[in-house]
Amino acid sequence: MATVEILNSKGEKSEDRVLEGDLLETPVKTHLLYEVVKMQLAYKRRGTAYTKTRGEVRGGGRKPWRQKGTGRARQGSIRAPHWVGGGTVFGPRPRDFGYRIPRKARRVALKSAISAKYKDGELIFVEGIDFPDHKTKSALAFLRGLGLEGKKVLLVVEEIDFNLDKATGNLPKVKVLKAEGLNVYDLLDHEVVVCTKGALDRIEEALA
Repeated sequence: MATVEILNSKGEKSEDRVLEGDLLETPVKTHLLYEVVKMQLAYKRRGTAYTKTRGEVRGGGRKPWRQKGTGRARQGSIRAPHWVGGGTVFGPRPRDFGYRIPRKARRVALKSAISAKYKDGELIFVEGIDFPDHKTKSALAFLRGLGLEGKKVLLVVEEIDFNLDKATGNLPKVKVLKAEGLNVYDLLDHEVVVCTKGALDRIEEALA
């Protein structure tokens, strides 16, 4: 059980919130975090690398010279692997690099990543993120109020509305995620995580 501060858009304390369970007190398991991040990156690999075998390379249908009597080594095709322009042996082919680790392990890793961010002072809770319009300056004003301008920030919200989506669209260091999409890689890849009170409720419910 932990007590956290909920801030308003100006970075001022609004209220205290008591969290049930061990969401912010989970031991940080670095090896488990590594395994989950590796799994997520494996899923991102396109796996479209393709090389042609000797049967797919154009040409080479005729025997280059007769079998005997030339004094040269026998050859069956100019597209054999040892020829320049020949096919490739055991080259990459389209494949899916993805794999899964147990669901319980993924849950523990996510709680561990959240806990690590909180212990390092890189997890901020706010009442909500409500921009008056969809202009970039609204998002910058919000980040400036929290002292996060120029930092790589992950915004975790309960819903992504039009204004939030458009206002942050031109900020390369800012990423917006719904609470359901929170993951270990994005948590560790950003300097600071800003979580709304509504998103916190959903995360608590999912990881209870």
